Amino acid sequence: MPHTDPSRSPDPGALARIEASLTGPGAPFAVVRAEHGPFVYSNGPRTLREFAETTWAFGEQPFLISGERVCSYGEFFAAASSLARRLAESYGLRPGDRAVVAMRNHPEWQVAFWAAQLAGLVAVPLNTWWTEGEFAYALDDCEPKVLLVDADQLPKLEGWGRKAGARFVVFGGGGEAPGGGELPAGAERYADLPEADPYAAPPEVEIRPEDDATIIYTSGTTGRPKGAVATHLAQAGAALNPRYQAAVSALGRGVVPGQGPAPVTLMTFPFFHVAAFTSLYAAMAVGATLVLMPKWDADEALRLIRRHGVTHYAGVPATALQLLSAADRAGDGLESLKGLNTGGAAAPPDLVARLTARHGERIEPRNGYGLTETSGGVLANFGAAYRAHPDSVGTPTPVTEIRIAGPAGEELPEGEAGELWLRGQSLVRGYWRDEGATAEAFTGGWFRTGDVAVVRGGRVSVVDRIKDVVIRGGENVYCVEVESVLHGHPDVEDAAVLGVPHPVLGEEVAAVVRVGPGSAVTADELRAHVGRSLAAFKVPAHVLVTREPLPRNVTGKILKRELRGAVQEHAGESGGRGLTDG
Repeated sequence: MPHTDPSRSPDPGALARIEASLTGPGAPFAVVRAEHGPFVYSNGPRTLREFAETTWAFGEQPFLISGERVCSYGEFFAAASSLARRLAESYGLRPGDRAVVAMRNHPEWQVAFWAAQLAGLVAVPLNTWWTEGEFAYALDDCEPKVLLVDADQLPKLEGWGRKAGARFVVFGGGGEAPGGGELPAGAERYADLPEADPYAAPPEVEIRPEDDATIIYTSGTTGRPKGAVATHLAQAGAALNPRYQAAVSALGRGVVPGQGPAPVTLMTFPFFHVAAFTSLYAAMAVGATLVLMPKWDADEALRLIRRHGVTHYAGVPATALQLLSAADRAGDGLESLKGLNTGGAAAPPDLVARLTARHGERIEPRNGYGLTETSGGVLANFGAAYRAHPDSVGTPTPVTEIRIAGPAGEELPEGEAGELWLRGQSLVRGYWRDEGATAEAFTGGWFRTGDVAVVRGGRVSVVDRIKDVVIRGGENVYCVEVESVLHGHPDVEDAAVLGVPHPVLGEEVAAVVRVGPGSAVTADELRAHVGRSLAAFKVPAHVLVTREPLPRNVTGKILKRELRGAVQEHAGESGGRGLTDG
């Protein structure tokens, strides 16, 4: 079973007693070993449909607030049920068919996603920052039968949809497609659908725990997106994980879980990001309210916190730091805030120090660790433990096992650094239609994260990454993907992409590019070249152009550690502008 962290309480045995009271037989988070498999929660939902159906009981409690719009749980469930019936009965979709969800953080995103779950479809949330080409690759891979999109995303998707003969439901944007064109054949506006019947049930379909629930795209060392497939049982485990962590936190502070008014959370994660699901599940389980932001703005976040009495913040560390700075400038004491939750990227150790220095221990800090392949957060660090160990990502949930593995997969003793392996209920079953990538990432039921970690006193600290990835403000940028695009420029002979530290984003993307003799290509032109193929967050902020060979080892691999110092120095000098060397 996972280790505990006695630093959360002055009594070394207190946390052990709390965990035992929560996970023992008959307890709310009772844990059993699945046959020939990982630990699983023995109570609670087994499918996402079961989880969603419980939210109907919250009735008129506000669920989603977006601008002046307030959507209650009752309205949400009626709308999701109505759309699910249309997908199943009018569109003829069957369990297992894929349904793409591509839209900004509108309330309708949740209606679309949960309609897919109520109909037994496999929901495929896609990154709205992607280009048309990036969308096309994922669509070719998952072959959806229906695309649930907002009007802003339609231009990037309708070309594929026309060729594939897929159906569309378009949310917002009036009666025409953007630019004045007609909607694609087989498309209908969500606004034109019949009004939802608040008493109508979801369609009668059989959904089993082992059925696929979601495909969420990530990227690997090949640079191509891979669809991580989670079953309903895995997502049900992901839904219980944050509830368990919240219960441990409450009991550790001497508070009975579930008492008091429902939380109000400012949601700044994009819904397509797996980190958003952790906050979403935590909110839906207790009838909490999510306050949405169409675009991040720290000053607007302060206004929303004041207006709606926000009790919890959820976002990447970069936006959390900006929120604290904006509050300092405005003299805003964040009086309603009780929790500051960050995820999606490594939190700088001084984040919790800044929070404590300004607000004492009134606002509980929380960070953790999770991946697309874990369906959200599976380790958490909060409260006194976080303040005492700000470089840690915390301890695992009771259905998550950890192993620090050596080169041959052997388990290393505590205190030694090795690759972090994970096993548990919420892990995905593999990658969509990619047996090779699945076999490479999973060993005997254990997922190899590619992160180097160390365990001390039961707490996990991630110290490095094996995978060649830059995490920019919570978004993964896989270096080989950017390198591949750079290599496509006719003047480029070699390229290396790496991350450089950034005080707010955590890391920023940088590139060293070797060009051919006589080339006059500039750094800005190379950045524009990348931007034509990849999303803006993947475009290198710093480009060092050189005519010198890039350092490589005897096997031909670029020695990026030998480039890092020069790139960081030039990044500091350029302030984001590209530089040319020689």
